[in-house]
This record gives sequence, structure tokens and C-alpha cells, in this order.
Amino acid sequence: MATRSFTIRVPATSANIGPGFDVVGLSLSLYLTLTVHHPLSPPSPYLAPTLTYTGEGAHEVPLSAYKNLTTRVALYVLRCHNTLRFPSHLSIHVDNEIPFGRGLGSSGAAVIAGVLLGNELGQLKLPTARLLDFALMVERHPDNVTAALVGGFVGSYLKELDEEASEAASVPLSEVLPEYPPDAGEEWGLDPPVPPRGIGHYVRFGWEESIRAIAIIPRFELSTAKAREVLPTHYSRKDLVFNLQRLAVLTTALGQSPPDPDLIYEAMKDRVHQPYRKSLIPGLPEVTSTITPATHPGLLGICLSGAGPTILALATGGFEAIAEDAGKIFARFGIEIDWKVLQIAGGSSVVVQ
Repeated sequence: MATRSFTIRVPATSANIGPGFDVVGLSLSLYLTLTVHHPLSPPSPYLAPTLTYTGEGAHEVPLSAYKNLTTRVALYVLRCHNTLRFPSHLSIHVDNEIPFGRGLGSSGAAVIAGVLLGNELGQLKLPTARLLDFALMVERHPDNVTAALVGGFVGSYLKELDEEASEAASVPLSEVLPEYPPDAGEEWGLDPPVPPRGIGHYVRFGWEESIRAIAIIPRFELSTAKAREVLPTHYSRKDLVFNLQRLAVLTTALGQSPPDPDLIYEAMKDRVHQPYRKSLIPGLPEVTSTITPATHPGLLGICLSGAGPTILALATGGFEAIAEDAGKIFARFGIEIDWKVLQIAGGSSVVVQ
């Protein structure tokens, strides 16, 4: 039986990188990988997809294609293009290296994987900008999904849309990606909201190739929703200017050779989100203020990764000393860590066998 097979690989991401709250993202060399097979002429009767899963979160992830985030996103993309169901006898194996709830873009990677899966199953050949539109209908912040899709060090924004497009892009997530009930059949949820065009835009910044990212990963989860709840609704002009000044410098400084530790360390400071999240992450202020280029040669800058609790340290050397000393600080608060030295990754890929 002739079979179509392909592999999708999506990198982890870190968002914010200090002052760039909801603005910049960085793709990292941990991956969510889907291996997909389906017969070109499947036998009757129709057989629903089978989903298997290994790696991070393997005991937490639903294995129903109508409940799993990645496959629900894929079905959303397909149904927006008049394909009502998955191919019969579809087999998907997921291997995941990205920890859940740690500020490393696990949900963004799942969403991008779903958009690419729908695009490939439907052979839609959507351009990158349109893939991003679909991702932003599900994941409403552009920093993680954009970096996961295109790779590298990326700045992004949501376009101001006209009234009709704004209304389309503001559909509640429960309508875009509803939970499929147990008795859902092919006729359920057939009229999904199609995303307007040009929701998100991005630019890729330069990156000095000697810089590595040390992910210092506390052994507890923190949901993005909870981490957002502690943020204020209003900021002082002084704090906003503080972040804007540093972001303007950081986006160029990380592409310069050789990188300047003093410049980058100061440019990775933040007053918009990290001070408010310290109550959720014991040891955060101590780690980010104690570990400096002066105390740890090779360090360039240090910040919270996304919503946390992972700490992201950018460095050209001294990786083990940076991570181990951060671990000692966390240990004073009763928190164990894992750590990894990661490279800056390319974007997502689809390889057809």
C-alpha cells in the first residue's frame, strides 16, 4: 500500500529576552518532532487518527486527535480549507524535548506543529505569512510562535486591523479551537472562523554565532495565565522608557562581534514583567542580580525566559559555572534545577520522505 510520510520539527523558544515583553523571541535547540504516515488509498471503513507520544509530557498529553492541541489546530486549518476530516488511517508519532510550563514555548511549538500538520495534510502550500495568521488565531501573542516558525532572534508585532478584520481576529479562543465533545461527528464544528490576512509581522535580527543560551530550568511548572495575572494594567512612563531604551540597544548588541558583556547585561534588564513575577519564582531576583559578567566571565546577560520559571543566560563561555551557581541560589529556596546549553535554532521544517 502506497504511503505518504513526512516529518515536522519545531524548535523551543524563549520570549521577552529581558526588556522585549511580548515583542521578541528566540528559537532554541530543543525540538517537538512529528512523524506522520497515511496511506494514499486507504481501505474502508474510515479509521480515525492514531496518536502516540514520547518525551516530555508523555503522561499528560491527550492522545485523542480531537483533544490534543496540535491535532486540533491541524483540523482547524483543514476545515478552514473545506477539508472536513483527517485522512483515514493517519498515524502520528510525537517526540517532545520541550518541558511543559517552564517558559520555553511548549504551547507555541504545539500550535506551529499543528498549523504545519494541517498545511501538509491538506497540501495547501500556504506561505509563511498565512501560516502565521493561523497560529495567531490560536496563540494570541506573536513572540513565541513567530520565533518557532521562522527561527533565530525575531521581533514581531500584531498589525492594527480594520474593524471587520479586528472582529474576525478577536473571536474567542473557545470558538476558534473548541473542545470536541465525546460524541462529536464529522458535522460538528464545520464553520470555523477563518483568520484575516496579515495579522502578524516580523523581522529577524542579527545574532553573533559565538553566543549560546543556558536554560536554567527549575523543577516546577508555572502557567502563562498565572504569570500574566500578577502583571499590572498600567505602567509608569519611566518604566516604559527604561525598557524601550534597552530593547533598542539589545536588538543590535546581540548581533555584534565580539559581543559586549557590559552593554548586553544592562540591556537585558526589565521593569515591565520580571519584578512582578518574582513572587511566583523564589530566587529570581537573587539569580539575575548576583550572576553578572564581573562574577562569571563569559556571561553576557540573564533574564526570565518567557513567563518563567526558566532563567535564560546568554553567554560565550563559563556555562557550567553560571548554571551551577544559579542552582546553588535556587537550592537556598528549596528548588532543584536542570540546565542545558542550547544553540540558537533555525525555523520549523517539514521533510517529506
